[in-house]
Amino acid sequence: MTTPPHQPWNGRVEDQALLTGHGRFHADIREEQTAAAVFVRSPHARALIRKIDTTAASKAPGVLAVFTGADMAAGGIQNIARVMPQKGRDGKPIIVPFRPALADRSVQHVGDPVVLVVAETQAAALDASELVDIAYEPLQAVIDLRDAIAPGAPQLWPEAPGNVALDWGGPDDADGANGRSIDALFAQAAHIARACVVNQRIIVASMEPRGGTAAVDPVSGVVTLHAGSQGVSALQGQMIGVLGVERDKLRVVSGDVGGGFGMKSPSYPEYAAIIVAARRLGRPVRWSSTRAEAFLSDMQARDTVTEMTLAIDRNGRFLALRVDVLAAMGGYLSSQGAFISTANFARCLPTMYDIPRIETRIRCVFTNTAPIGPYRGAGRPEANYAMERLIEEAAGVTGIDSIELRRRNFIPPDRFPYRTALGAVIDGGEFAAMLDEARHLADTAGFARRRSQSEAAGKRRGLGISCFLEHAGGQPQESAAVRFPGGDTLSLALAGGASGQGHRTLYRALAAELLGIPAYRIVVEQGDTRLGVIGMGTVASRGVMTSGTATLRAVEIVLEKARKLAAQLLEAAESDIQYAGGVFEITGTDRRIGLFDLAGKAKALGESLDTLANVEVPQSFPNGCHVAEVEVDPETGVVRLLRYTAVDDCGRVLDPVMMEGQMHGAVAQGVGQALMEDAHYERDSGQLLAGTFMDYAMPRADDMPSFSLASHPVPCKTNPLGVKGVGEAGTTGALAAVMNAIADAIPTEAGRRLDMPATPLRVWQACRTLT
Repeated sequence: MTTPPHQPWNGRVEDQALLTGHGRFHADIREEQTAAAVFVRSPHARALIRKIDTTAASKAPGVLAVFTGADMAAGGIQNIARVMPQKGRDGKPIIVPFRPALADRSVQHVGDPVVLVVAETQAAALDASELVDIAYEPLQAVIDLRDAIAPGAPQLWPEAPGNVALDWGGPDDADGANGRSIDALFAQAAHIARACVVNQRIIVASMEPRGGTAAVDPVSGVVTLHAGSQGVSALQGQMIGVLGVERDKLRVVSGDVGGGFGMKSPSYPEYAAIIVAARRLGRPVRWSSTRAEAFLSDMQARDTVTEMTLAIDRNGRFLALRVDVLAAMGGYLSSQGAFISTANFARCLPTMYDIPRIETRIRCVFTNTAPIGPYRGAGRPEANYAMERLIEEAAGVTGIDSIELRRRNFIPPDRFPYRTALGAVIDGGEFAAMLDEARHLADTAGFARRRSQSEAAGKRRGLGISCFLEHAGGQPQESAAVRFPGGDTLSLALAGGASGQGHRTLYRALAAELLGIPAYRIVVEQGDTRLGVIGMGTVASRGVMTSGTATLRAVEIVLEKARKLAAQLLEAAESDIQYAGGVFEITGTDRRIGLFDLAGKAKALGESLDTLANVEVPQSFPNGCHVAEVEVDPETGVVRLLRYTAVDDCGRVLDPVMMEGQMHGAVAQGVGQALMEDAHYERDSGQLLAGTFMDYAMPRADDMPSFSLASHPVPCKTNPLGVKGVGEAGTTGALAAVMNAIADAIPTEAGRRLDMPATPLRVWQACRTLT
């Protein structure tokens, strides 16, 4: 594979339709005879179900059917939890309790679906849902993950002793520090730094809530599921396991998707339930989540407690790192929840720093809360946040300035490719140079003057640094198809799902550049499993790495086939055929044939230039340095983010505007978690106390400063485009940048120990410790 020459790409082709109301989201699907579905959900965090009486609801006006867990079992629905296989300590496999489409024995969190009502109209279904009579026997719930592993805690699943689904330890390279044990390295350390940080539970809150419409072909029995997803192939792969059918018996379609962020990638109980209903009724069944349902039933994120201990020698060099993590899973396991908390988390370590030995223990713990799943960053923000808070603690115990301490321990450029103590191989980076560039761009030299100005106004100003390294790529397999339907256009079919990133613009520009033809001649197709392209979707910042590489390979194969055919038709040796600007010609002559003409002649000869390419793309390691500057009002605890600077290495940048857009959104989501977002459950009852936008705060435009962004590209060496991920880097870097800045503004132990979110109350309380 060869890398195409870079050209600037401008003009997003998606935006006009989306901005003028001509997008096609799930709510825009209007199939004839579609019935409306409403779910009856548990009001209890943990309870046994003693009786379900649907008699009155079944007789209500307009009701077509009422479904319970027994109907789901009769419909062949299997475990909704399609969990990535993992093994913990001593080879013990992850414990995966059965998650039903509709609960019939017990419920495990508030919002657990128990009954499905299907009626002619939404209003009729809602009215009937009020008539369902469910007798619960409430049980003591466990909400906090530290309570869940405490002696005597209620046992949530009998097959998971101590409420632990997986006790995981990462690989330990015994030769990484000249064979010395990690105990020996800690014993010889001149300094020990410790940090314990909390990543609070957060809610995804995508602009478009989830929904699904299921329809069954009466002749073939093929089910079509319309649902907003981040990749129809990946969702299909999970749902055929749930349904117990072959892949060709389920078609998944996604139109425009109003935000995904990881939450819309997995399977959900509602999708299986409406499919059973559609089969039974012989007509389409549609469910659209309300915002209240979304708060209770969408997969949530984070909810971890991380303890890190760092051994440091007398020169300030890092010797070894111990990591102990508790990660909440919720009441059930999602497809990726445990993997995110273990492998995804650990693969980031030791971030940018050269640490010879690392020991990890990560326990994935059941709690009576909504299941944890992927959300922008998915393990990487948690790892980097803990590491950067630990670095600040290390600066305190060693007496070495935190900037200098980072610089002494960066992985130097001559050590790449660098194999970490946990087995990941980082291909490259220029960490010290990026730190210098970020500090210059943030004008850290002028910070003392700005701090004095704040102090004169009775405020406190702080500066926070966050150096981070994450990984992008996830599952390496991806495919792309180039097809010639006729005329002067071609289609590029991809498995990834777009939810605002600009896929059609980016991928058609890439294909146009590779083929040397105008971009308007290329139509990008996504969102339908009938396109025949397989991949894991738009997750893990893998899109351009995987779909871009698959596009590159598909184009290469097309041109290889086309060159052979052109030589045949032009009656010349293949070596004499050159290609440029969409035309094949014999070198030094005017004998030529265009690409689209050639595709037409190929079909006439019983051949085809249509091509499906499959690739495997190794992970990349995006990294960066972010600097936040905040002002704290000690009288109110209000934190204002005044300046935010980010220098990022996302490899080769294909579209600078799109790259900056991804950074803006990701930083905003990171700042939201740092300052305000908190999916707070009542500890005893398990009720979600932040169940509406009146209780769950998210950042608005006026909470953000104008960002100062720069790219420091070090081309990736593990894919032919030289690209790394960018979609999650802003979130990964923002948490520690903001929290370190607040700690700098409140230089007391209370300031250093402040947990997210740094709400005005918490900050005000910390400010009371100032002298």
